[in-house]
Amino acid sequence: MSSRTAVSSLDAVVLAAGQGKRMRSALPKVLHPICGRPLVHFPVRAALEAGASRVVVVVGGAGRAELEAYLAAAFGDRVTTAVQAEPRGTGDAARAGLEAVEASRVLVLCGDAPLLALADLERVVAGLAGGAPLAFLTCVLDDPRGFGRVLRGPGGAPLGIREERDLGSDAERAIREINAGVYAAQVPFLRAAVAGLQPNNAQGELYLTDVVAAAAARGGAAAVVGGADAVVGVNDRAQLAAAEDALYREIAHRHALAGVTVRGDARIDDGVEIGPDATVEAATRLRGRTRIGAGAVIDVGCVLTDAEIGPGATLLPYSVVTESVVGEGARIGPFAHLRPGSVIEAEAHVGNFVETKQTRLRRGAKANHLAYLGDGEVGEGANVGAGTIFCNYDGFAKHRTVIGAGAFIGSDSQLVAPVTIGEGAYVATGTTVTADVPADALAIGRTKQENKLGYASRLRARLRAAAKR
Repeated sequence: MSSRTAVSSLDAVVLAAGQGKRMRSALPKVLHPICGRPLVHFPVRAALEAGASRVVVVVGGAGRAELEAYLAAAFGDRVTTAVQAEPRGTGDAARAGLEAVEASRVLVLCGDAPLLALADLERVVAGLAGGAPLAFLTCVLDDPRGFGRVLRGPGGAPLGIREERDLGSDAERAIREINAGVYAAQVPFLRAAVAGLQPNNAQGELYLTDVVAAAAARGGAAAVVGGADAVVGVNDRAQLAAAEDALYREIAHRHALAGVTVRGDARIDDGVEIGPDATVEAATRLRGRTRIGAGAVIDVGCVLTDAEIGPGATLLPYSVVTESVVGEGARIGPFAHLRPGSVIEAEAHVGNFVETKQTRLRRGAKANHLAYLGDGEVGEGANVGAGTIFCNYDGFAKHRTVIGAGAFIGSDSQLVAPVTIGEGAYVATGTTVTADVPADALAIGRTKQENKLGYASRLRARLRAAAKR
């Protein structure tokens, strides 16, 4: 036994072994994404924030390897797993988790409850301070259907929890105080109580809720009333969507309190960071590990995934940025697409219907209209005209295009990589560049224009006659 049990230490057990059949998915329920993270991430993080030194996640057979890999990557050695070999109920799942607990106290919560409030968890843990063997979280709902009811004695002390299927009278069904599925307990008591559970219920399972009656018989159980969000669990995709909507609202509220303007239905993933005085407009989607600098503007309909946006940058409507960097004061869009590996340095411009990939635009460079820039570098202050294409792929390999500082690429040019345009060089409109252009040179590759006087009317007459045949 660890020396940590000699003090009032705290571990947590997160019950995540449920098969989640109502999700109708090959993916385990607790790995379904919500606001950019797997569902299980939120209760595990909440337990750690509530003071748990270590979290034991109880897993089943399905998806075990994938779940263990995620937990290790996200939380390191602060989280371990225990296996519930057979689905025998929440009481048996708690027993499996308790085998790995080393602390003197334990917090037990469900792996499908993403909206648990830290304050509620802290209050449940504090409920043990008076010497009670167990404290548990309750909520009062206008419609308690579907939840276990809290039974109290004449003096108001909790006597136990009766699950919905086992309610025996209309009076019990009318009880509005329900069990939220969050417990804090003295570990020796909980181990003994779980070991004594019996499947005396409609499901024929070992109910963890029965430990409340055991605690009431041995010194009393402390009931802590919390907010209704505590009972928001996820059993199907409709509930997942509802919980995600609530969590997105909570995330937006948190950023607003930190000095960010968030408008309308902007959806900001949990892992996103936003600096003060930034503006996030309606219909935007900020995903993954996106970072937004102070004072940046993310306009309507932008979609950012694992993007880094510098201070004061502006993304105009409906721009898409994926795994790319936008520098301070840069201007992107509208309708621009920065694909992975793009780096747009400070004060550079990428305009409407411009697509970049694995390309760096140096400070102050511009590509304002209708261009494809792949596998390239555009030097400081260079200008890329409308309709320009970096011809980077030969069907087998990618090749690089380099444009020097201050160069000017005329509209509708094709730069056939590998190719280098020297500093200050000009490429004339409509040129196909197949060889390097020296610095300060003009590259021009057009066929000679020929004007045939009076020919247009004869051409129209011939076409009209052909159309009548």
